[in-house]
Amino acid sequence: MQNILILGGGFAGIATALRLERRLRTDEATITLVSRDNFTLFTPMLPEVSSGGIEQRHVVTPVRAQLRRSSFVLGEVTAIDLAAKSVSVMHTINGSRLDLSYDHLVLALGSVTSTFDLPGVAERSLPLKTLEDAEVLRNRIIATLELADIEKDPTVRKRILTYVIVGGGYTGCEAAGELVDFFRSISRFYKTVKLSEIRIILVEGGKALLPDLAPGMGKYTAGNLAERKVEIIIGDGVASLNDESIVLASGRTIPTATCVWSAGVRPAPILKTLPCEHARNGGLFVERDMSLTGYTNVWAIGDCAWIPTGEPDKWYPPTAQHAIREGPVLGDNIVAAVRGEPTKPFVFTALGTMASLGARRGVAAFPGGFILTGFLAWLLWRTYYLARLPGLDRKLRVAFDWTLGLFFSRDIAELRVFTERSHVMTNRDAGMPPQPVAPMDTVEKP
Repeated sequence: MQNILILGGGFAGIATALRLERRLRTDEATITLVSRDNFTLFTPMLPEVSSGGIEQRHVVTPVRAQLRRSSFVLGEVTAIDLAAKSVSVMHTINGSRLDLSYDHLVLALGSVTSTFDLPGVAERSLPLKTLEDAEVLRNRIIATLELADIEKDPTVRKRILTYVIVGGGYTGCEAAGELVDFFRSISRFYKTVKLSEIRIILVEGGKALLPDLAPGMGKYTAGNLAERKVEIIIGDGVASLNDESIVLASGRTIPTATCVWSAGVRPAPILKTLPCEHARNGGLFVERDMSLTGYTNVWAIGDCAWIPTGEPDKWYPPTAQHAIREGPVLGDNIVAAVRGEPTKPFVFTALGTMASLGARRGVAAFPGGFILTGFLAWLLWRTYYLARLPGLDRKLRVAFDWTLGLFFSRDIAELRVFTERSHVMTNRDAGMPPQPVAPMDTVEKP
């Protein structure tokens, strides 16, 4: 009997476990999956959660409900010993510790928000990477509107009603579009706040929005968001963030009380402790069959792995589309390794890329250079990702949320849900020492 240990319950880890369950006999191996959350988050729909378009529980699927015969351990990985073939895990509820041995190890720990060590960013910005990030952002927006509704000082009022989103990639552009819809849906509830007072500013340090995608996608996205009154700043990075404003690299200062950070991610920090070759962002170099370079029976997949395409100095991008397809191939390779058979390289041609911009508008690019924009692209985005959402019950719940959104305004109830555990983990991921827990879903006046 071989022990197969999978670290991470995201798209890649779950896809690997499901393929192993399907291919392996019960007398060949045991399968154990470790994750610090007991659910898988469907990240493509996270911006809609932050704007109240979708209920947060509708975009998560319990890990135990997805697995059939694999064991599940709810825990935070604290140490990985490749020489001893052992992983130390701390239970995320009671803090108890246990050591798990393995014959095959799958590293699918994903990524965390990267602030590039810019002054004030880790302490004061709001990331949009986890389910709790989305809820904190939504609460922050509602809190600012509540404050602005009674604020008389025009300078303070302007700062409170200015929302800066840093990062013009998928998350930043989709978040900007969703915030426009959110404000238009709920502004009527705040009698003293005019929609024209609300500023949404999108900052991208590169030369265009969606810089890693087809140029036509970025051009359409910029035009669509600008038409909906989003202010777009291109080619200017962030220098620092303080309690009163964000300072750009050019020296420009923008007074704001809310900064959404979507400028980048990096692989889980614990991977840096492994005695192997790392990529420039801390990721792991693997072979084409996803085995960790220099090691046998250790595999890496998803956001934390640099998987070569077969062309010189080219790797597959860390997207959900790729992670979902890497998992089954890795599962087949582990089965082959268990049975003493040769492994196969991962080969995949992307089907295309899509982004939803809100207001029933989207943009999509397909192989061959064809770009679809507007309502049809938005409809395609919704159709594709609804089909990819795990579980029929989740599909129906999200479809029902979207249907309700056609007839009713977004909810403005401020639900202050913030756990001490997640606060500590957020600080750790940002490279900060643990700090006393303080409310992060409110905006204080100067």
